[in-house]
Amino acid sequence: MKNDNAALLRTNQLLIYVVLVLFFALTVVPIWLMLVNGTRSTAEIQGGLSLLPSTHLVENWTNLTNRGFQISQGFVNSTFVSLSATLLSVYFSALTAYGLTMYTYRGRGALFKLVLVLIAIPPQLGLIGFYRYMSDLGLLDNYLPLILPAIAAPSTVFFLAQYIKGVIHPDLLDAARIDGSGEFATFNRIMVPILAPGMATMGIFTFVGVWNNFITPYILISNKNLYTLPMLVQLLRTDIYKTEFGSIYLGIGVSVVPLLVFYAFASKYIISGVTVGSVKE
Repeated sequence: MKNDNAALLRTNQLLIYVVLVLFFALTVVPIWLMLVNGTRSTAEIQGGLSLLPSTHLVENWTNLTNRGFQISQGFVNSTFVSLSATLLSVYFSALTAYGLTMYTYRGRGALFKLVLVLIAIPPQLGLIGFYRYMSDLGLLDNYLPLILPAIAAPSTVFFLAQYIKGVIHPDLLDAARIDGSGEFATFNRIMVPILAPGMATMGIFTFVGVWNNFITPYILISNKNLYTLPMLVQLLRTDIYKTEFGSIYLGIGVSVVPLLVFYAFASKYIISGVTVGSVKE
């Protein structure tokens, strides 16, 4: 009987490893192929797939930079917009979630339901009205419409509200008040460090979403000096680049690298551990 249980356990473990390897391959292989194609020539790419890098990286980079692809400017623009929007979104979403969960007042339930309703509304429905509103305010060709709306992030508020319920005990707030800590001081000095793993998680999703956002900058920005990196990448699809597939893949690969770096930096806050209950019962 024990041998049968041990064999069943090994079989289950093997199946789990097989599934994990499959998911790993589905995630990593497309990214690897994209990076590999950035080192191959157009003829090699048209000849079929390859898992091994080629020797045309410098050639593709030269083609990329000599034809108006201002990669350094795109990096600066995308980094500024993405970091600014991420910091505002995560901080104010955490503050909103904190107010929805740690305070008792009339209408709190209605506000939380409003957050759920906003999650269900596709943001693309308001693009036309948003464009006209920004035009009336004179904010076209400006980064403010790309940054300030990130403060209102209902999905981030919902996630952090559920996270706060799991990791913060209401007695911690009462203890801080007894010690003379103000409300904002309590949030910034005590709650934010506790919420760091959850905020880092949503920070990753927000940063990736803002970095990859193409539609909103495309309808608001016409000045090429203000183009974000995804907007510059779409320029590679013009007639000039129709045969330079290696340069196209290299440009796309370059735009993905910052996302990987940001994830590598922020992921340590996720796996660093979660504080479950700050007050011992």
